[in-house]
Amino acid sequence: MRLDDLRPTENVDDRRGQGSGGGRGRPMMIGGGGLGLVAFIVIALLANGGDVGGLLNQLGGAQSGLPYGPGQGQTQNQPASAEDQASYEFSRKIIGSTEDVWTQIFAAAGQRYTPATFTPFSGATQTRCGQGEAMMGPFYCPADQRVYIDLKFFNELATRFGAPGQFAQAYVLAHEVGHHIQNLTGQMDKAQAMGRGAGASGGSVRLELQADCYAGVWAYHANQQAHILEPGDVEQGLAAATAVGDDTLQRQTQGRVAPDSFTHGSGEQRVRWFRKGLSSGDMSQCDTFSARAL
Repeated sequence: MRLDDLRPTENVDDRRGQGSGGGRGRPMMIGGGGLGLVAFIVIALLANGGDVGGLLNQLGGAQSGLPYGPGQGQTQNQPASAEDQASYEFSRKIIGSTEDVWTQIFAAAGQRYTPATFTPFSGATQTRCGQGEAMMGPFYCPADQRVYIDLKFFNELATRFGAPGQFAQAYVLAHEVGHHIQNLTGQMDKAQAMGRGAGASGGSVRLELQADCYAGVWAYHANQQAHILEPGDVEQGLAAATAVGDDTLQRQTQGRVAPDSFTHGSGEQRVRWFRKGLSSGDMSQCDTFSARAL
């Protein structure tokens, strides 16, 4: 990727090196599209008839009365490693680019874009949606309009999921910002109206595939604005989308595919909707909720 012309966001709450005061209540986040160790835990629970409500945010609202913010139970800040700092600066540029792209798209529609707050953390942190854990992978909390990530996840993306490269990382961040777009435009309400349950065509899958499409829309416009794409970049994004498909993860963890338990869509579906956004740059092409076939 070419990053030279990307503006780093200043809309940051950097919680790296801070401890968490311990969570109360059930996490109600929008997960990072099948990303992170939480995917494996969820699949294991589904296979055994467990309750996944405490692990996945199936479009739930924020819980009240939760301790919130970096002032809760902090430990003294620890210096970031060179690798972690590089991931931080990279992420700031990607989030800044999403701000520039979506500000332009919203303005063209006569609307004002309110950015999400980029919130990197270490290990665990409090959110207005409950306790956030690194094992959940990246996630978005609609109640506080923040994108959360433990930057060590990028190593996991490369090693565990076999999706290395900066554009794969950018896809992850842009997907989470896609959830923010859904929050601003009311798409999350549509998903909630369809019900919380998992399933190959359920509200959760449609929500996640739309966020993939929005990630593609971002990449289209970011390339128009700053010429970010280099040879092999798109392939990195597609590899990441495939690697975190429900079918791919289920084969790895339980040796079979159970579409009725899908929460994020198959790898093929994720690639298709990401491509749709990337090729068109048109968010109206991302209406997964009206699509008969996903």
